Amino acid sequence: MKKNLPILIALVALLVLGVTRYEHFASAYNITSFWRYNAMFALISIGMAFVIMTGGIDLSVGAVAALGSVVAALASSHGGVAAVLAGSCAGLAVGVLNGLVITHMRILPFIVTLATSLGAHGLALLLGHNDAVAISAQSNFADFGQGDLFGLPIPGLVAAAAAVLGWIALRSTRFGRHALAIGGSEEASRLMGLNVDRTLVSVYAVSGLLAGIAGAILAAQFGAGQPNEGVGWELFAISAVVLGGTRLTGGEGSIAMTIAGVALLGLVFNLLNFENGLGYISLSAYWQSVIRGLFLLLVIVLQARVLRRRTAPAKVAH
Repeated sequence: MKKNLPILIALVALLVLGVTRYEHFASAYNITSFWRYNAMFALISIGMAFVIMTGGIDLSVGAVAALGSVVAALASSHGGVAAVLAGSCAGLAVGVLNGLVITHMRILPFIVTLATSLGAHGLALLLGHNDAVAISAQSNFADFGQGDLFGLPIPGLVAAAAAVLGWIALRSTRFGRHALAIGGSEEASRLMGLNVDRTLVSVYAVSGLLAGIAGAILAAQFGAGQPNEGVGWELFAISAVVLGGTRLTGGEGSIAMTIAGVALLGLVFNLLNFENGLGYISLSAYWQSVIRGLFLLLVIVLQARVLRRRTAPAKVAH
């Protein structure tokens, strides 16, 4: 719990700053809009958390979300359910492909997911004819991104359900225990008799599936599949996961703290938008990307220092 205190303190500090400085920060509109928009990032971050816990990486989630949005938009003429399923299945297919290539061909996840990222982006452009794909106006698909259920945003409820299931899977199932064991030592996991390949394929499949669902939300929220969207989403997910205390080397992680990482990053950009509205600063989306990159670099440096302190041999007193 002690290692999670900095991020929790930072979250509380940002919330206090927002409430005291900005008039409409705590309004129902801002809260629901924040939850609705950041649901996509929560989904890809949950999938990324499991991948990083195994010691891997998934650089394809942003492009897979873009592909899922285009596929969902194309399928929206068959109804909202068909659109969500189509986008989800597109993501699942890429995730399974990642897992199979990594496990059967013994290629580094970094290389495999970089290649599938390029492929997914190209396929999204091909399917969308290099342009956004409008969703069907006759279907109810838009409700998946823009609608509410019991007064709560549907994308936020989807992300919350994924977070609860992910938390349960990590704490109470063999899938979670095996993922952490593989991250601790893949060789030792094989010697213990764990089915490492099956677990890794499952982990990348989950990551792809959640990215596909995020893509379906993207299409429903903006009214069109976006083949050029998703750039840098993998950096957001990695940042959120690492901020939440998951080690990049694997073997340790938390779904709850990953969501806290998503909330922290989302709050930073939410506060920047409010500050833009006050007119004191004016930061474009490009500057937000710079800030996101600096956040990731800072967290990785801090995590590396903590890891070195843990593994440094104790000094022998003379």
